[in-house]
Amino acid sequence: MRWLWLSVLLVAFDQVTKLLASAHLDLHRPLALVPFLNLTLTHNDGAAFSFLSGAGGWQRWFFTAVATGVSVFLLAWMRRLAPGQRAVGIALALVLGGALGNLIDRLWLGYVVDFVDLHYAGWHWPAFNLADSGITVGVAILIADALFGQGTVGREPDRADDQ
Repeated sequence: MRWLWLSVLLVAFDQVTKLLASAHLDLHRPLALVPFLNLTLTHNDGAAFSFLSGAGGWQRWFFTAVATGVSVFLLAWMRRLAPGQRAVGIALALVLGGALGNLIDRLWLGYVVDFVDLHYAGWHWPAFNLADSGITVGVAILIADALFGQGTVGREPDRADDQ
């Protein structure tokens, strides 16, 4: 649980940036920052890449339940981490913070506030937020640790590892 502060920090920054975006940006009106980056306020009532967006409202509660379940699972996993599992701890804290940041939006607003719009040559990546970034970076760290790290993801420490 020593990495829980990182989750709290991510949720705080995520919520502050979403409040600022909502207060200062017009819905669906891009504000160009650099040639490949706009700030564009959107409201996503679906999941990643607007999956199930506009499905009639039931998806709000479905994604709320999924995020709650995933958060409980991540907290339980974090509690079981060995002290040397730094990368996994950081990764889980980032995914947890991202899940909670978007969960807060779903509960209070009924949709997730997205505002980062990356684009190139007329092609736009779906808008996202800091919570989404935390989830993405956390999952990337988990994958990297599983492939190239000490193999600590999903594995209990061995007695032989202590020798």
